[in-house]
Amino acid sequence: MTDEPISASGRSPRLVTTRQQLREAIQTYRQRGKSIGLVPTMGALHEDHLTLVDASRSECDATVVTIFVNPTQFGPGEDFAAYPRDLATDLAALGRRGADLVFAPSEEELYGPHHATYVEPGGAAETLEGAARPGHFRGVATIVLKLFNLVAADVAFFGQKDYQQTLVVRQLVRDFDVPIAIRVCPIVRQHDQLAMSSRNAYLTPAERRQALSLWRGLERAEALYAAGERSAATIAAAVRNEMAQGGVVVDYVALVENGTVTPVEKVDGPTVVLVAGKVGKTRLIDNRLIGG
Repeated sequence: MTDEPISASGRSPRLVTTRQQLREAIQTYRQRGKSIGLVPTMGALHEDHLTLVDASRSECDATVVTIFVNPTQFGPGEDFAAYPRDLATDLAALGRRGADLVFAPSEEELYGPHHATYVEPGGAAETLEGAARPGHFRGVATIVLKLFNLVAADVAFFGQKDYQQTLVVRQLVRDFDVPIAIRVCPIVRQHDQLAMSSRNAYLTPAERRQALSLWRGLERAEALYAAGERSAATIAAAVRNEMAQGGVVVDYVALVENGTVTPVEKVDGPTVVLVAGKVGKTRLIDNRLIGG
């Protein structure tokens, strides 16, 4: 195998599955003076992931994509076993977008039998998704720190759909003095405005129509703000009602100061509307900035 840059011609990127192979590849990039971009994923790649690859390629000399369904960020009864996995399809998509290297380790490779150290994030990790999915951000922070240490990239790319995760990652980088820049890229939506998500594959056609209620709720928030409404409670109630009427079992609707998870009472500056809920057995999240 070679580590030469890959064009967007469709040739598969180099695949490595062990930490040693990864370190050797990274060392070669460094010896050649190349900057490195990292795109961490759990596979089942869609356009939202692939735009992160595009962003990395536009900024960095080499793009490393990690594919690992991380067991430590799934809680009891969640969909770890069912989470979609299709490495061959992912590699083909990454080849078309020009990714250079894919690290797709086994669980045993990253979490050995004696693994006993975990990152316990506070602050931004303690509410919303952190409250709804206990232990989720512990798993996210642990695997992200492991990947940052292994890849030693210059820049890491994340999607805005996982808004709270981006805050937890930024907090991690600050608190542990990790020398990596974090880029957050816009949400990619399907033609009907449903946010791209690997879990969309779980939805039946009827459930997919119901899932659009998340977007309609966010649209309702924007419309109310544009009409002069500033009460966060009033906007949140309207969003919740829109989602519930569409068949979504609402988990939460929150309006927070942009760049934080601090709730606001009035929308008098950039504010992120965060929504989460279940459609059938599938849990979905989305968000939108208003007042910016």
